[in-house]
Amino acid sequence: MKKELKQKSKHIYWNPYYGGFLLGILILFTFYLTGRGLGASGAMKSSVVSIIESVAPTHAEESSYYSKFITEDESPMKNWLVFETLGVLIGAFISGGLSGRIGWRIQHSPKITSKRRLVFAVIGGVLFGLGAQIARGCTSGAALSGMAVLSTGGFITMLAIFGSAYATAYFFRKNWI
Repeated sequence: MKKELKQKSKHIYWNPYYGGFLLGILILFTFYLTGRGLGASGAMKSSVVSIIESVAPTHAEESSYYSKFITEDESPMKNWLVFETLGVLIGAFISGGLSGRIGWRIQHSPKITSKRRLVFAVIGGVLFGLGAQIARGCTSGAALSGMAVLSTGGFITMLAIFGSAYATAYFFRKNWI
């Protein structure tokens, strides 16, 4: 009985090398098809511009930032990055559903509470979003797509992302271990 439960709850994940290989093929295919790489922060930007345009159209038109993305003939939501991000989200839910990993639980270490885990996740998400705007792209756009075209900036970005994560992980390790 115990062995049966253990076998049933065991999750089978893809080999990370296989996943990385497929991601590399996808990036190269995207460059071939669209002439540019992948990136999720563009979809977020399109969503924010659309919301600002519908809530405060005068402000959006007068803003030097928002007005760059607003045209009368086409909505910012018709950007292909929006559809890419929606596809990633839908694919993640399909994958999670097929493997039985969809659930409403907050994974955290026994040393912290669910509330603290959520607070740290929200703070991290906000900082990541701000960093993506300052850097003019997220990790997939700046690092992965940059490295795919052998850009020095792409390699530096990837080293900075993982280097800063490794350096700060020491101070937050008690939240996860």
